[in-house]
Amino acid sequence: MATGAAHRLARSGFRVCLTEISHPLTIRREVSFSGAVMEGRKEVEEIVAERTSGVEEIYRRWEEGKVAVVVDPDCSIREALHPDVVVDAILAKKNTGTRIEEATLVIGLGPGFYAGREVHLVIETNRGHHLGRVIEEGEASPDTGIPGEISGYTWERVLRAPASGRFKGGKQIGDRVEKGEAVAWVEKVPLKSEIGGVLRGILHEGLWVEEGMKVGDVDPRGIREYCFTISEKARAIGGGVLEAILMRYNK
Repeated sequence: MATGAAHRLARSGFRVCLTEISHPLTIRREVSFSGAVMEGRKEVEEIVAERTSGVEEIYRRWEEGKVAVVVDPDCSIREALHPDVVVDAILAKKNTGTRIEEATLVIGLGPGFYAGREVHLVIETNRGHHLGRVIEEGEASPDTGIPGEISGYTWERVLRAPASGRFKGGKQIGDRVEKGEAVAWVEKVPLKSEIGGVLRGILHEGLWVEEGMKVGDVDPRGIREYCFTISEKARAIGGGVLEAILMRYNK
């Protein structure tokens, strides 16, 4: 979701800096700028993000037309950059500390924020009629806890760690997966898919996971292209962020 917003803003000419944790737990790695943390560079639909450190490097990335990615869990770089806009795209389903005073415009994605009090504006992230809607007062729809339905599947398409331990990959993103097939391992315990389709996302190999943690995603539609392009949901949310910025600054 964060990449969907960052991509739309970068294409629209905004200078974007993303902050990340040192070991991102991103599932849809082929369409996430967080990949720059592990790989140094990540390209998503012709927009390039590079791992960066320090204000001077961030400005260099912007001059090159790139997105800057900084390992900075506390977003302390904000104090040096003085951004016009702060977007909380953590999607923790709660506010983890973002304040309305942090920028001229502060935007929260999804539930956990109250527009007009904790942030200026909220973007609806729940699939359905209001996806991507800009909320000027109030909150987004509460988290249902149920994964979005794709071809009639919800829980079944989500891959969860069968045990706690070191995650070891097997199948690659975009590979065909059959029902009951092992796609990865946690230590020596196989992680099997409950449905057939294509592997749309999988956790980076070598990370420590806890039993029950989401580590992958199977797309039952079986269209490989979808694994390497921004989803309709992320694109809609990104459009909501762009609309929110233009609303505020064009008034």
